[in-house]
Amino acid sequence: MITPIQGFSKLTKDQKIKWIAENYTSNTAHTTTLLERYWNTDAKVQKLHDEFIENTITNYYLPFGIAPNFLINDSLYAIPMVIEESSVVAAASKAAKFWLTRGGFKAQVLNTEKVGQVHFMYDGDADQITSFFKQLKPILKMDAALLTKNMEKRGGGILDIELRNKTKELKNYYQLHCTFETQDAMGANFINTCLEQFSKTLRREFDDSALNTQNKETLDIVMSILSNYVPNCIVKAEVSCPIEDLNEDKNIAPEVFAKKILRAVEIAKAEPFRAVTHNKGIMNGIDAVVLATGNDFRAVEAGVHAYAAKNGNYSSLTHASIENGIFKFWIEVPLALGTVGGLTSLHPLVKLALEILQKPSAQELMKITAVAGLAQNFAAVRSLVTTGIQEGHMKMHLMNILNQFEATESEKIALIDYFKKHTVSHSAVVEALAQLRHK
Repeated sequence: MITPIQGFSKLTKDQKIKWIAENYTSNTAHTTTLLERYWNTDAKVQKLHDEFIENTITNYYLPFGIAPNFLINDSLYAIPMVIEESSVVAAASKAAKFWLTRGGFKAQVLNTEKVGQVHFMYDGDADQITSFFKQLKPILKMDAALLTKNMEKRGGGILDIELRNKTKELKNYYQLHCTFETQDAMGANFINTCLEQFSKTLRREFDDSALNTQNKETLDIVMSILSNYVPNCIVKAEVSCPIEDLNEDKNIAPEVFAKKILRAVEIAKAEPFRAVTHNKGIMNGIDAVVLATGNDFRAVEAGVHAYAAKNGNYSSLTHASIENGIFKFWIEVPLALGTVGGLTSLHPLVKLALEILQKPSAQELMKITAVAGLAQNFAAVRSLVTTGIQEGHMKMHLMNILNQFEATESEKIALIDYFKKHTVSHSAVVEALAQLRHK
C-alpha cells in the first residue's frame, strides 16, 4: 500500500526518481533508466530545466520542426513549430508554398491592449462608490508609479482604470477593470504586481473614507489577477489573389475551389460542432509557434476560444470572401505574446527559435503566429473540400504506426513505398507489416 510522502520537494532528483519508480511503476530499473535517458547531457542546461518548475525528474521532449517559405509582409520566414501531431508542419509548409507565388501573407497588429482586474464586493450605494472611485483613480496610478516606471520608459504602462458595476450579474459585485500596454513583454508579472498594488490602495483608501467610517458600508476585495481574454490585443492576417490563380489542383476548377472554401468557412460560422474542430486546426499552427517561442499556449488557447464566442455563439475564427473576382481568406485573433522575459531569455531552444525568426518584437511575433494559424486552417480546409483530410494525415501518421510496432528501417522503406498506392489505415498497416514479416 502506498502511503503519502512528506517533504517530497526537498528530496534530491535521484531520490524523487527512486521513490516514483519503486512506488508507482512495475519495473524500477527500467523507469530509472528511461527518466535518466531524457536528461540533457549538458549539466548546466539540465540544471536550467530542473529549475523551470518544481519536482522535476526528467525532460519531456516534443519535436521542434521548421515550416519554411512563409512570405509575410514581403519578408521571407522559416517558422519554428513545436508539436507532436502528424502532418501539422507539413500542412503549414504546403500552405506557405501555395501562397508564396500568390503574393504571400499580409499581417497587421490592430491593437495591443491587455487586461487585469481587481474583483471586490461592496454592499453600499452605487453612486457613492462611483464618486469615491473618481477621487481614488489618480491615487491608484500614483501608488503604482515605482512599479510602472521602467515599463513607461519602454512606451508601456497603465492605459486606464475603470470602475465597473457588475451587480446585475452578481449581487454586490464590482471590479476595477484595468488596461495595460506591456510592449515586448507578455506582461503577466507586471500586470499582476500592479493589480495587487491597486488592491492595497483600494483597501487603504476605502478604510479611511466616509463610506466606511460614517456609513459603515463594507468592501471585501476577493482577488486581483490579469485576464487571458484580450479582445483588444488583436492581430489580423490575410491572403488574397484573383480566383483564376487558385489553379494548382487540376482536378477542380478555381471557381469551384474558391466557392467550396467559402462554404466551408460559412458552415464553421453557423455550426459550433464544426467550428470547434475548424478552430482547433487554427490552434495547431498558433500553439506550435507559441510553444516554440516560450509563450503560454494555455493562456492563448483560453483567450482565443473566448474570442470565438464573443457574439454569444461559438464560431469560426477565419473568414472568406469572393468579391470582384478576388478570393480573400483572413483571420482576426487575440494574441498576447512576448519576446522578452519568461523563458525567452532562458530556454536555449526558445532563444534559437526567436533568432530564426530574426529576433522579432512582440508585435512581429503576433503577426507571424497569426499567419501560422491562418496557413494551417487554409491547408486543412483545402484538404477537406478536395481530397479529404485523411489521405495526407494518415500518410504522415504511417511512420507513427510503424514505430509503434518497431518496424526495421528496411521494413519502413518497403511499406512507405507500398502505401504510396494504397490507403493508409491502422489495420492496413498492421496487416501489411505482418505479411512482410511472414515473407
